Amino acid sequence: MTFPAFFAQAPRITLHDPLAHLLGASDDGLIEYGYDDAVRLAGHSCPTVAGAWLMTVRALRVLYPDSLPQRGDIDVTFADDATSGVTGVIAQVVSLVTGATTDTGFKGLAGQFDRRNLMHFGGDIPGEIVFARRDTGDRAALSFSARSVPGAPATMPLLQKILAGQASNTEQREFAQLWQDRVRRILEASDQPGLVTVSPLPRLG
Repeated sequence: MTFPAFFAQAPRITLHDPLAHLLGASDDGLIEYGYDDAVRLAGHSCPTVAGAWLMTVRALRVLYPDSLPQRGDIDVTFADDATSGVTGVIAQVVSLVTGATTDTGFKGLAGQFDRRNLMHFGGDIPGEIVFARRDTGDRAALSFSARSVPGAPATMPLLQKILAGQASNTEQREFAQLWQDRVRRILEASDQPGLVTVSPLPRLG
């Protein structure tokens, strides 16, 4: 299996996971994640997965400007319901990196390292997602819009031909190249205004 080369150029993030340290999965508790990990989880690469990745990385860098993010100590709230649109796909990527889950995650050891009930949906929040540090209460609201990085005009007509079973092998390859080219441009434009919007929020008491 060979991923497109630009996957490796996307922003990466390293977190400290005390549970990984305790159980010996990492001798120092450090785990690095890249966009390729999000693709493996989702099973595909698309603007939604790229947006979820960029929002998560940006949120953690904002909330932990001078230290490593602490996996398992981050609370996440989504504005939409879990089954609305692509929210579920985004939530999977966020969960991969932060460790936050609803009621399906690790139950903990003697009251520690519980990863459940750290992810919430249908919240009355500004933005698309709010990330919060459980130790300090620092919060940030994140939103993503790919409108500033449009796809090539031929992309959707080609997809329609593929789904209708009318596309040639050449057209299928062309579609895949155009699709991933947009994802590449989104990831490369990670600091472009309007792509990922970050709004610091008042600290929780």
